Amino acid sequence: MARKGSIMSERLKYELARELGVDHIVATEGFGGVSSRNCGNLVKLAIQRAEQAIANQPNL
Repeated sequence: MARKGSIMSERLKYELARELGVDHIVATEGFGGVSSRNCGNLVKLAIQRAEQAIANQPNL
């Protein structure tokens, strides 16, 4: 079953791609042109960012 929306914003996706050095591929071919390995690295980096954001939140 396909998702209706994306969990990550487009801005975040491009920011992560730029950080990993695959932004030129995304710009010319879209995210479909990014290798499986680099897609995995994008997901890993997104998870790290989310974990850091959670860790930096004040305790309620």
